[in-house]
Parts: sequence; C-alpha cells; structure tokens
Amino acid sequence: MRIWFGLGAVVLAEIGYPLTEGRARAALVVVTVCLGFALSVWHAYSTRGARAAGALVLVTTGGGLLVEAIGRSTGHPFGAYDYTGALGPRLLGVPVVIPLAWTWMAWPAWVAAGRLTARPLARVGVAGLGLAAWDLFLDPQMVSQRYWLWHTSTPALPGVPGIPLTNYLGWLGVAVALMALLRLALGDDPVRPGADAPMYAMYLWTYTSSIVAHGLFLGLPASAAWGAVGMGLVAVPLAVRLWRSS
Repeated sequence: MRIWFGLGAVVLAEIGYPLTEGRARAALVVVTVCLGFALSVWHAYSTRGARAAGALVLVTTGGGLLVEAIGRSTGHPFGAYDYTGALGPRLLGVPVVIPLAWTWMAWPAWVAAGRLTARPLARVGVAGLGLAAWDLFLDPQMVSQRYWLWHTSTPALPGVPGIPLTNYLGWLGVAVALMALLRLALGDDPVRPGADAPMYAMYLWTYTSSIVAHGLFLGLPASAAWGAVGMGLVAVPLAVRLWRSS
C-alpha cells in the first residue's frame, strides 16, 4: 500500500509541472525525479530484496552518470550538448538529478517488459525500447525549458527542432546496454503481477500523462505524437495484456 502512496506523490508532482514556471518549475522537476527514483528503488527493494535494489542503482544510476559525463564531454553517443544551471548541483559536469532519472524510468520499463515476454534477450530489448522511447517526451520538454541545449541539432524529427536524431539513437543503444547489464545482475526475474502493479501503473501513467501534457498544456504537439507512437510500442501492449488478464 505504501508503494501506491509513493506513486500518488509522483503523480501529484507531475500534475504540478504545467501549473508552475521559472525556478519553481525547475525545482519541481528535481523533486519529481527524486520521488520517482526513490519509488523505483523502494519497489525493487521491497519486491526483490537489497541485492536487486543495489544492482538497479549501480547499473542505472552509476551507468547513467558515466554515460552522461562521457556524452557531455565528447559528444558521443548522443551528440554535442550541455546542461544549463537550472537543475542544481553537478557531478562530473552532470546535474546530480539526471542519473536519478535514468533509474526512475529504467525500473518500470524493466518490470513492464517482464510482463510482455519471458525470453531473456527479448526482455532486454523490450525494456531498452521502453526506456529509450520515454526520451521522445523527455528531451523536447526539457529543451523547451532550456534545462539543456544541443550544439548540433540536425537532422531532427519533423516538428521537434533543437534535438538531433543521434540523441534518440544514443538513448536506444545505452538503454539496451543498461538493461543487458541489469539482466546479468538480476538473473531470472519472474513476473510478480500483484507486487509489480505499481510499476505497470507508473509506466502507463507516464505514457498517457505525457501525451496529454505535451498535446494540451505545454505546446509540444509533435513530441506528443512521436512519444505516443514510440513509447506506445511498449505501453499499448502492456495495457492490453493487463486488461485481458483482469
């Protein structure tokens, strides 16, 4: 039950995003990511134990920090970009909140993929896609607020200027690699339909709320459409699977 209250806190924080602006909005982003990170790690710990939670943090938070630091300094694998000062203190040139965000959505993507396929390689691929597709919403939203900026932004998705295609390809490659490492760390991770329900809900909430927010409140209709298609490759089958099993 406490996991559901934690999810409710994340939802309330995200609802507040369109209602704020400026420094208050940036602060709310940091709070939301911290809540999401805590919820994912808490769920991993409460359903799979300390070893799994530790592996999640090591692989996705540590790996996220490493790849962001490399990406920022070299331009690989995402493209040339840098952060502004809006998101708080940095470590290795990366706002501390950024690697926490990788963990926040990596865990629900991993859990959702487990509901969709039991084959290890397929699960890694689906989970990687599920995490990477989130960036079709995330990057346009954050760039529009100038939380980070791209030095080279072409070629870009139609209707989503300012973000190069290399970013999305880099996300996909990194996400699959992180999920492969997570699979090695966790081993077989059987489906726990009841216990994992909050993570299914988080993934589906992120999907639907992002479409609504981008399309109706944030003035980002193109990213609403791209995200609906990309993240929908995992979210829609998940919703159908849950509906059929209910």
